[in-house]
Formats: sequence, C-alpha cells, structure tokens
Amino acid sequence: MVSSLPKTSPTSTTAPRRCTGAYALIDSLVRHGVKHIFGYPGGAILPIYDELYRAEARGDIQHILVRHEQGASHAADGYARATGQVGVCFATSGPGATNLVTGIATAHLDSIPLVAITGQVGRSSIGTDAFQETDIWGITLPIVKNSYVVRRPEDMARIIAEAFHVASTGRPGPVLVDIPKDVGLEEFDYVPVEPGSIRLAGYRPTVKGNPRQINAAIQLIQAARRPLLYVGGGAVTAGAHGDLQQLAEHFQIPVTTTLMGLGSFDENHGLSVGMLGMHGTAYANFAVSDCDLLIAVGARFDDRVTGKLEAFASEAKIIHIDIDPAEVGKNKAPHVPIVGDVKVVLQQMLKRVAELNIPPQSEQTQAWRDRIQEWRTHYPLVVPHYAESLSPQEVIVELGRQAPYAYFTTDVGQHQMWAAQFINYGPRRWISSAGLGTMGFGMPAAMGVKVALSDEQVICISGDASFQMNLQELGTLAQYDIAAKTVIINNGWQGMVRQWQQTFYGERYSSSNMQKGMPDFVKLAEAYGVKGFQIRDRSELKDVVAAMLAWDGPVLVDAHVTKDENCYPMIAPGQPNSQMLGLPQVDSIDQAVGIIHCGACGAKNVSTNKFCPECGAQL
Repeated sequence: MVSSLPKTSPTSTTAPRRCTGAYALIDSLVRHGVKHIFGYPGGAILPIYDELYRAEARGDIQHILVRHEQGASHAADGYARATGQVGVCFATSGPGATNLVTGIATAHLDSIPLVAITGQVGRSSIGTDAFQETDIWGITLPIVKNSYVVRRPEDMARIIAEAFHVASTGRPGPVLVDIPKDVGLEEFDYVPVEPGSIRLAGYRPTVKGNPRQINAAIQLIQAARRPLLYVGGGAVTAGAHGDLQQLAEHFQIPVTTTLMGLGSFDENHGLSVGMLGMHGTAYANFAVSDCDLLIAVGARFDDRVTGKLEAFASEAKIIHIDIDPAEVGKNKAPHVPIVGDVKVVLQQMLKRVAELNIPPQSEQTQAWRDRIQEWRTHYPLVVPHYAESLSPQEVIVELGRQAPYAYFTTDVGQHQMWAAQFINYGPRRWISSAGLGTMGFGMPAAMGVKVALSDEQVICISGDASFQMNLQELGTLAQYDIAAKTVIINNGWQGMVRQWQQTFYGERYSSSNMQKGMPDFVKLAEAYGVKGFQIRDRSELKDVVAAMLAWDGPVLVDAHVTKDENCYPMIAPGQPNSQMLGLPQVDSIDQAVGIIHCGACGAKNVSTNKFCPECGAQL
C-alpha cells in the first residue's frame, strides 16, 4: 500500500496548544513509546533536531548519533527485531535519505517494523532540484509498506500515529515519513493523537483463520504419516513459539525452520531438525523432500529454501498459514490455505483439537521420526579441526558455548550460515539480514539491540569483508559506550563469493580476495577507543572469548581462521533439496571417534583430513 490510505479523524481529549510541526513530531514519537532514535542531522532536518535537543534535555528520549545513515537504519532494525517494537531512524534530505535505502529494503524483505523519518527541502522548493533534494518518497515506494510526505503541520500527529499502526500491524514492515523543512518550523494549534486511536478504512489485516480451513488442516494432520512443520519468520514476529511447540508435541511432528525462523522452536528439542534450505541440515532437506504433509507456518517459500521449486515437497500436501494473503499460493499452491496471524491460528487449531478430543499422537509418526534420526546420524553437521589452523566453525561453536543466551547478530556470507548451523537460539535472539542479504548489517544491528536491551549479552558475528562495509560505527559504540561485542571471522576473502567461484566458476577468483588493503582490525578498534583482541591459534580461543565477554564495554575480536574452508551442506542453484554438495557420511560409531566417509569413494578418513587419500576428493 502507499500513501493513498484513507485519512482518519482520530479523537483527542487534549486541549490544543500552539507549537511547531517539529514539536508535534517529537511529542508524537514519545507518546508512541519511542525511547531511542538512531540518526544523523543535516540542513533539512535541523528544525526537528532542534526540538529533539529539548526533548533529550527533558529526558523524554535519547538520540544515538551514528556515523553513517545506513548504520542508523540497521540499528533501528536490530532494535525492532530484538524487542518487537517499532524501530525509528532519522536522516536529512538528499544523500542522508538515500543512505537509508539499503536499510529500508533490508527491513522490507524481512518484514521488520521500522519508521524512517527524513528531512526534505521546503515545500516551495520541492520539484525545483533544490540543494540536497531527492524524491525519497518515490525512490522507496517499492520497498515500504506505506509512505507519506507531510504537507501540513496539522497532519503530523495523525501521520505519525498511522505510520506506527501500519508498521506494526498485520505483516510488519517499514514506513517512510518525509517532512519538508518549513513544516517543521511552522506553528499551529497542536492536538495530539493517542496510540491505538487510529482506524484506517480498508486496512484491516485478517487475524483469525477460517474455521472450515482450520478443520481441514486438522484432518490432514491426523491422516499424515510423514508430516513436517516448516516454520518461518512469521512465527517469530507473532511470538508463537509456545503454541508451535504444543502443536508439534501433540502430533509428534518434526520441525524445520528457515533462516528467519531460527529461535521459533528449541533446536535442542527432540523434534527439531534444524534449518532447511541452501545451507540447511541434510536431514531437514531430506525430510522436506520426503514428507507427505508440509505445514508452512509464517514462511514464504523463497528460493533459498525451496531450491528447485517444482521438486520442493513434491510428494506432500501443503497447509500454508500466513497473515499476508499475497504470500499464500504465491510460489507454491497449498491444499489448505489459512490467512491469519500465526499465533492466533495455532491457538485456534489447538482449541479445536481439544474440542474434538483428539488424543496426543506418537505411534503414527514414529517410523518417520526414526528415519529422520537415521539421516541425522549419517549426515551430521561436522566441526573440522585442522592441525595447522583454526576452523571458523570452532570459533562459532565456542561463542555459542560461552554465551548460550546471548542475542546474536550477523553479517552475510559463510559466517552467517555457520552461525545459523552451530548455535541454538531463543526467540528473537537471532538477528540477521535474510531476504536482502545485507553486508554491513551486523555491527549496527548489534548496536541497536544493545541500546534496547542494555542488560543482555549482544554479540555480532561478522566477516572481514562484511565488517568493512560499516566499520565506522565503532565510533558510535565508543561514544555511547555501547557494550556490544563483535567477532570477525577473518579468512581474508569474501568467503561465500570465493566458495561459489571455486564450485561453479572454475576457481577463477575474480575480485574476492581481501587480504591486500586489509586493516589491522585490533589497531583500528583501538583508534576508535574500542578494546581489541586477536586470535591466531586454537589455544587462544577459549580465553579470548571469555575475556571478550567479561570486558565492560564494546569489544572487537579479530579471529584468524582457515582461509579456504567451505560451508556445507550446499544446494546448487536450481537443484532439488535432496541433492546437496559436501555431505560427510558418518555412522554412529565413527562419528564419536571423528571418522568420516568420503562421499565419492566411501573410504574412511579422520575428520582432520580435507581430501580423501584414496581418491583425492574433497571431504
């Protein structure tokens, strides 16, 4: 939807007071519970910052000055993902506004509630190519849930209330509010609009599922012998983890999650089969290829999950639960579509199960669960140990071991996939750019999480290439003493690009090596006033991680790892999920003693080998 939403006429019992548009904006944000804003000032937004100065002096709100507007958008995004509240960022007109675009697109692809407020040139200058004028409303139309240009200060309170309502309800998403400079300066009789008073004609997201569809779904579940729950980010957004677990346990249904769905189901639970998709577990991908019923919960059947779409769950009937009707049937036609809030629909299903007096079921799926366990035993995720170097997986595992309840953010690439594979997360504790795959997301997002949840442990897992996209935010961490920890998995490459070039492009490593020109990250951190550590040897790993976690302030750790480690399993583009590259075959006895089988010739090898001595194949 765009700014053509019908206007509302909210009521207020507050008497009008004479004030500026800028005051109305800041007051409206405070009324909507905004405690922190991430932003960067400039000419067109200075009237708003002048009013913000007074609000900060009163203790009403805190502004976090980032070093780049993209950092502001990612920090607001991380804030929203960790809390479920709307994140807010500010930028001025022109380049300030356009620097938000990547962050807005990141939030859009992952359905994150975000309100981006931009300054604009004065109303009389709009359309004249004035200094630092850009049509940010038009630029962002494809990547926002709604957008506004505030033409009159009298509309400010209503527009902000609408922006928060739209951003946070239904399928969440980013909303842009563009404010001309003179609107911020103009005085008028201000009447506040209270949160929750907005009603938009034509905008009423469906919350409850259709009872007939609920009944049809339950009938399919009862009949299934090989059911699988496929859970996406919608379950996290809805806070549906408790209801999801209850449904899975009642019918003994194995659960796989997408990258966005991590944390929605306890991966230590016996029914968990981990993440599916391009770098998902082998047993999850085998399960989705062989199930007879797929229950998609808040997931969108994106290409990184499905692989070859026509082969995805090709033997299964499909139930698809999603709050966005546009997603239901978009990529895969379901047999039972259910439009509604994931948590509400799951609760409806559980209530109907109780009304029908359907007893807990176990025997019906026992053979199916046994088969998945066999796959899990023969195709586990492997943490390699090399005599000459530290593997990236070892670093990831150690972080998860020492900080099991931390909030983790990531950048994008191999380290992101290893973090998804080897750390178990609680709800909202996994924060990563999934849909857009935005390098430079991790550290600013961690900054936002830590500002929101100051008492929680927050760790960013980054790569040496991704980190350099937004390294300037070390200055923000230092200025506000934001105690987020950043660990760089440093292999000197754009790791995932190098892996693709090795696998699909004949080992032609075009522009993917990052070693020349790489800074000394520890010295860089120290130059900003941030504590730096370096890891070059396995013997240093545990102590440095412990020291990082114990440090009372922001920390950067530069962990040097194996240069050419690849992330497996891997599904080649356009291939079905059942056809994965790099699968080690391990039996239950060999797994315990570190023996792996070569996928090419079947010969046994110790897990420290990279290549089979019998046939030379990469292990």
